[in-house]
Amino acid sequence: MAGANFTTEQTLSNGSDGNYNFALLSLTSLFFMWGFITCLNDILIPHLKGIFNLTYAQAMLVQFCFFGAYFIVSIPAGKLVNKFGYQKGIVIGLVIAALGCLCFYPAAALHSYPVFLGSLFVLASGITILQVSANPYVSLLGKAKTASSRLTLTQAFNSLGTTVAPFFGAYLILNEAVANMASAQEKAAAVQMPYVLLAAMLLVLAAIFACLKLPAQKELQTSPDSNVEPTSGSAWQYRHLVLGAVGIFVYVGAEVSIGSFLVSFFSDPNIAGLEESQAAKYIAYYWGGAMVGRFIGGVVMQKISAGKVLAFNAVVASLLISIAMLGSGSLAMWAILFVGLANSIMFPTIFSLAVVGLGKHTSQGSGLLCMAIVGGALVPVLQGVLADSMGLQASFFLPIICYVFIAYYGLVGSKPKQPNSA
Repeated sequence: MAGANFTTEQTLSNGSDGNYNFALLSLTSLFFMWGFITCLNDILIPHLKGIFNLTYAQAMLVQFCFFGAYFIVSIPAGKLVNKFGYQKGIVIGLVIAALGCLCFYPAAALHSYPVFLGSLFVLASGITILQVSANPYVSLLGKAKTASSRLTLTQAFNSLGTTVAPFFGAYLILNEAVANMASAQEKAAAVQMPYVLLAAMLLVLAAIFACLKLPAQKELQTSPDSNVEPTSGSAWQYRHLVLGAVGIFVYVGAEVSIGSFLVSFFSDPNIAGLEESQAAKYIAYYWGGAMVGRFIGGVVMQKISAGKVLAFNAVVASLLISIAMLGSGSLAMWAILFVGLANSIMFPTIFSLAVVGLGKHTSQGSGLLCMAIVGGALVPVLQGVLADSMGLQASFFLPIICYVFIAYYGLVGSKPKQPNSA
């Protein structure tokens, strides 16, 4: 698959971190918002599953449509950002995401699962543009050697959003009053106002970012101590980038799949036997662990190789899931929740390791990595099929396979080599 062509305007910078504190602080709000919105899918899945009497596989179409947008929109988003710049790309992404949120209102009124899925696709398209704009922008705003640490710290605010979202969703979408509503139509309407409120918040952010004075790409590329030289060819020539894209695919797939099944997992009498509204609140521990781990990881990776930390966390995640599969009760419940802590540094670390040394191909590489987020669309559906056929608890062997590859990437696959010949 051919990637988009990008200019040399968006190369990595070795500039001073301190010059860009305001820009980094502003960008944290974006990481918070898309984390918040993404985590709400974990609340929507059991809610819509009950309303429309869906199987696990059918319910996972929520994640399929949401994360499928990353695959379809990432390359056009990269071209858009290349043409208009990071800041305007952020504004456009926020407006499109707000439009997607507003589409939930007619989806509920029509009581249509396909319209819900279409709304999620529009919403995710806006989030994709934000990802393509903000992730490489954060990597550029400082020294290249500390990009992993910097992106990990900003991703911690993404996890803050995912930690808060379950309480918001449990209170407004899965609360007892909604559960006791007489009709499925009334239950569907419970999502209307929460998403209208989100749309308003996104539009406010769009207005703010339209007015902010942030560093332009040209300012970043002229850093006096920059030592990244333009290279010929394509980002596809870099083995560590291609393997990094596979790493992003399996990581996002595993993380999203686990989060998507948590409410159902905790509702199982053999695990915790919780009501959905109570089980939803425990999702905050899963994403909260990721938040805490990212703050810790941002410091640890100043001292320890990012690849080694990545591999260690992947092994720990595999062991925890094994305990959740083989155990029961509180042991299984807390084991799967602690996977969130192990997940913490994985996305930003894989992302930053994958774009090392790409030079003028950094934006193309970013687009490829964001396309790989489609793992969040495919892995949950596959686990849903497995859960329908062999049981939910047994289906968790699929994320273990994903983490095995991530451990390999951290130790071996992330080491840059000379580009493959075209």
